[in-house]
Amino acid sequence: MAGLLKSPAVAKGAGVSVVAPAASAKLERAELGMKRLRALGFLPSLGHHAFQKGPLYFAGTRAQRLEDLHEAFADPDTSLVSCLRGGYGSNYLLDGLDIELIRKHPKPFFGYSDLTGIQLHLLDQLGLPAFHGPMVAADFSNENGVHLPSFQSALAGQPYSLGPAEGLRILKPGKTQSKVRGVLYGGCLSILVSLLGTPYEPQTEGKLLFLEDTGAKPYQIDRMVWQLRQAGKLAGVRGIVFGEMLDCASPGASPKLLEEVILRVFEDFDGPIAIGLRSGHVSRSNVTLTFGVEAELSLANEAALHLLEPAVAR
Repeated sequence: MAGLLKSPAVAKGAGVSVVAPAASAKLERAELGMKRLRALGFLPSLGHHAFQKGPLYFAGTRAQRLEDLHEAFADPDTSLVSCLRGGYGSNYLLDGLDIELIRKHPKPFFGYSDLTGIQLHLLDQLGLPAFHGPMVAADFSNENGVHLPSFQSALAGQPYSLGPAEGLRILKPGKTQSKVRGVLYGGCLSILVSLLGTPYEPQTEGKLLFLEDTGAKPYQIDRMVWQLRQAGKLAGVRGIVFGEMLDCASPGASPKLLEEVILRVFEDFDGPIAIGLRSGHVSRSNVTLTFGVEAELSLANEAALHLLEPAVAR
């Protein structure tokens, strides 16, 4: 991974380019999300094709979605790029990204779910920190959809900590130590696995790894973690933080089945494991994480994740 390419800190009054690199969103949800961004003091504007319907389930053609994304990064009036929602389709943009344009105009890029592939590719290729956090139609449209302390701290370049109030709890203390440091990295588990064997393979090795997903049954989580392990992607991982894992249950099965599965597939893992952090696919109050920065996971008395390094230039 390259050294971090940090953009300037983002303050109130900044312009926000809102794009849809994957699927389209409902108009009313997008408008409500932009209204809430304006109430926070930001100036959002929509990409030209953000509400394009189709082809298929995409928010416009590949060329249209790439055009909007590139224009968002190049726009001198924009300090932050945020996605409307995830869905599916941003993988088709990976081989068309203008890496040099984005290198010249680095900006915080907010997204999760399907956007994990683009975010990690830009992090691995450019060192552009990934802002795994709330999206406009998916989260800002909900009254309690955004965890404002982490969102604001990440944009200001202020260190911040997350713990039980954000859903984080201890699943398995480390065998040798309860506190580990490393570069925070990860995202949506199913997207990470879908990138294996491609030129865009995630560089998870040796990192402090965050994994989250939604609607995946425990056996599917088992299978995806197995695949990461067989691909060598768990080599040297310092510690693991799972997300809220929304709706990752099997009908009729024990509600503890997912945790039992995780403990079994990581029974030989020496590092600490936490679970429940509300970032990505969540029920409420979506927490912003910044991938690429130094962080510390502590499971001494209670679970705590400390983001030690700013993802923007202060």
